[in-house]
Amino acid sequence: MKTIKHLLGLLLISGVAYAQQQQPKPPTKETIKKNEAVLKELPFNDTTSFTNAERGFIATVPNLNITKPNGAPIWNMAQYNFMNTATAPTSVNPSLWRQERLNNKYGLYKVVDGIYQVRGYDMSNLTIIEGKTGLILVDPLVSAETAQAALNLYYANRPQKAVKAVICTHSHVDHYGGILGVTTPEDVNSGKVLIYVPQDFLEEAVSENVYAGNAMSRRAQYMYGIFLKKDKQGQVGVGLGKGSSTGSVGILNAANDSTIIKQTGEIHKIDGLDFVFQMAPHTEAPAEMLFYIPDYKALCSAEDATQVLHNLYTLRGAQVRSSQSWWQAINQTINLFGNETEVVFASHHWPTWGKANVNSFLKSQRDLYKYMHDQVLNLANKGYTMLEIGEKMKLPKSLDQQWYNRGYYGSVNHDAKAVYQYYLGFYSGNPADLYQLPPREAAIKNVEYMGGASAIIAKAKLDFANGNYRWVAQVMNQVVYADSTNIVAKNLEADALEQLGYQTENATWRNNFLMGAYELRNGVAKNVKSSTASPATIAGMTVDMLFDMMGIQLNAAKADGKNYTFNYVVGNGKGGKTENYILYLTNSVLIYEDGKQAPSPDATIMMERSTWNDILAGNSTFEAEIKSGKVVVTNGEAGKAKFLHMMSMQESFPLMFNIVTPR
Repeated sequence: MKTIKHLLGLLLISGVAYAQQQQPKPPTKETIKKNEAVLKELPFNDTTSFTNAERGFIATVPNLNITKPNGAPIWNMAQYNFMNTATAPTSVNPSLWRQERLNNKYGLYKVVDGIYQVRGYDMSNLTIIEGKTGLILVDPLVSAETAQAALNLYYANRPQKAVKAVICTHSHVDHYGGILGVTTPEDVNSGKVLIYVPQDFLEEAVSENVYAGNAMSRRAQYMYGIFLKKDKQGQVGVGLGKGSSTGSVGILNAANDSTIIKQTGEIHKIDGLDFVFQMAPHTEAPAEMLFYIPDYKALCSAEDATQVLHNLYTLRGAQVRSSQSWWQAINQTINLFGNETEVVFASHHWPTWGKANVNSFLKSQRDLYKYMHDQVLNLANKGYTMLEIGEKMKLPKSLDQQWYNRGYYGSVNHDAKAVYQYYLGFYSGNPADLYQLPPREAAIKNVEYMGGASAIIAKAKLDFANGNYRWVAQVMNQVVYADSTNIVAKNLEADALEQLGYQTENATWRNNFLMGAYELRNGVAKNVKSSTASPATIAGMTVDMLFDMMGIQLNAAKADGKNYTFNYVVGNGKGGKTENYILYLTNSVLIYEDGKQAPSPDATIMMERSTWNDILAGNSTFEAEIKSGKVVVTNGEAGKAKFLHMMSMQESFPLMFNIVTPR
């Protein structure tokens, strides 16, 4: 069986030398004009966010740069020092520049006496809550190295109390991945450290990004601008933070059922403090929860209320999120805790203080998602299609002029499309859209009908000169897909995408545009080393998930006409429950059944789950472990041959597939 290292949505890339072959171009007069106009459209004289982002500052590490022992980068804030100036360069939307200057503020901050945050040590915040005898940590970042560094910064400035509990508010990796930097499996299993998670946390954490993980990983390179230089013409951040660290990722679940939160209103006393939990599933994550600490009058809004319009659909690709569930969750938060809360802090960005300010913030965020939901469906019920709705949707001024509602991560345009997709799917209802030609075939016919590449390019150059960059990018993409060797078309499309990147307020749009421009000019990076599945994540997957992955990786053509039946007997260590499965190969699909064994299989495969995990992590192979005796295959050489034949039908997916050029 091939490994699943390229099949999880978390992409951790290290040691990539992305040689500059063509330099970015400067902003055009049209782009400069558009960016200057932003300064008149938004309330830049409102500096409340800067006051709040700086409030409670205690200490930092100047020019923070966390690396692996071999020097490979993990997290580097020093590379954003170019953003220390208040005036935005003409190559960055001033509103986005403002947001990313706020995200540049990093270090240890006091929220209130007893609650501290380390911000800017990863995409997310590490929150440290001081209990009666020790510490309760909330959302321990992406990587063990950054989480450990963040905790060390706290210890350098506060008493070195032991970690008593870890709360993971939801099932995205930036809220659990660094857990092995702040605790150990031994301390969790012994009960020395308790882990609190929402119901279905483990299942959602290891499955949400698995099945389409390779595609998500590649698209995440665009969303986060992973290969872009950090400068005024490159990546300036991601809106939600500066980016994602690239260290060691792990996962630990609650050691027993008592610390899995299942219902809103549950109160758990953690190291002497009461925590009141609120369930918020199917909002920003499939498994998510918020909590309130009465002793501190402090509310953790997890990622449901942050200093941005969030994603109802994430550009890396994922299941669309429910705007209905989202606004209802925030409304419930207001009803449960609004009359008491003096400070609200989140897993990203900076807090909001004062009961009136807290309620104003929460109500505005609630209304933001409710407005998106209702007005998209209003337009859809009038017959407007997804693309039309994306263009027509505008926020009312009362929402639009609030900095924390601006589209730095999500955007009004693509979130509106997400609501449409959630209810009505991909199809516009127009039969001409139902069975379109695929991109390359359509591009060839479009170029032919439009008079050929030369004629199109000549017209597109005029449109570029007039600042019509959206159309230039769109029409040049047709020429490039019709003939990917057309350098003039590729460069013109790159020029248009670049200007769109310079103009957009949304950080992830900027990164997508600029990544597209880079790859059009320089091609796709070669020899990229990535790790998308840590051993801890693989170990967290159920056997059902592993068989699902085998089905996805199956080469259907090779499997055509083949019929095999295998019994699997998977041990789980001494004293662990043995899991029995039947696996059928039939009709070019893999079907599995739990708790059964076929009476006359082609072979029975017996192994410990730990051995299977090693194989999946790429540390061994089935052939090697059959020889070692750790994998036993019955029915002699015939059984072994059939099993290995089925394994030979498993495909590895290419991580660096083409995006802006045809495959």
